[in-house]
Amino acid sequence: MSAAAPQAEGLRLSVSLVCYRSDHTLLRRTLDSLSMALQKPESMQFTTRLTVIDNGQQAQSLRQLLDDDGWSQATLIANADNVGFGKANNQAIRSAVSDFHLVLNPDVELASDALQTGLDYLLQHPNVAAVSPACCNASGDEESLCKRYPSLRVLLLRGFAPRWLKQMFNTLLARYECKDLLAKGKPTAMELISGCFMLCRTAALQRVGGFDERYFLYFEDFALSRALATQGELHHVPACKITHHGGHAARKGLRHILMFARSAARFYDQFGWKLW
Repeated sequence: MSAAAPQAEGLRLSVSLVCYRSDHTLLRRTLDSLSMALQKPESMQFTTRLTVIDNGQQAQSLRQLLDDDGWSQATLIANADNVGFGKANNQAIRSAVSDFHLVLNPDVELASDALQTGLDYLLQHPNVAAVSPACCNASGDEESLCKRYPSLRVLLLRGFAPRWLKQMFNTLLARYECKDLLAKGKPTAMELISGCFMLCRTAALQRVGGFDERYFLYFEDFALSRALATQGELHHVPACKITHHGGHAARKGLRHILMFARSAARFYDQFGWKLW
């Protein structure tokens, strides 16, 4: 933390982590990286409450994993059915008593200073409602978690076009992924951020009601981004770093493609269609 940063004493951080038949090996890596990121310096003191929400009827094995991995104090909510990503996160968000809340995927690894960096940034920038990190995938390639408002053409190209066709529209896709802004290498305001890691002001999250539960899966983070933008700016902070092991909807089969299509249609109906 820089000398100019305010002292962060007595801060409260809540974390929600939704699991649906999650890979336990990846989940353990996520929890281990979260533990490391919580090893904060004396200048930044905060308490943490982790809530794991089970949507996949794995409560017993998840409880065992949490206990074995040093998270016996974590709260485990076991849903009888898969209630969806947003609704499950809301079970933690709406009851959170904290200053900041982290929405975290079970396939994300945090850099050891990711939380310190993100929280420090929010403390220094009261106009910012949420922070999005720099991200790479499992192969070490840069992955953009920030987006501009998507056109239908962009979504189809990204999800289903062959590589040669994507290359023909490289400039368009790069703009959607905000690569011009990311290339600056400094904190920048963004329009839409990913739900795999959203470090937010709890008050802002709760004022907008958390995630829109009409989205079962996909686009709920974009809809939340739009809502959070009424509370403050959304910033990409490149010094806050994660690794994301997630995949894309088109690689997960027809069921996920259909869910993606339904959520995309809902998003456009809610915020306006952009075809081209």
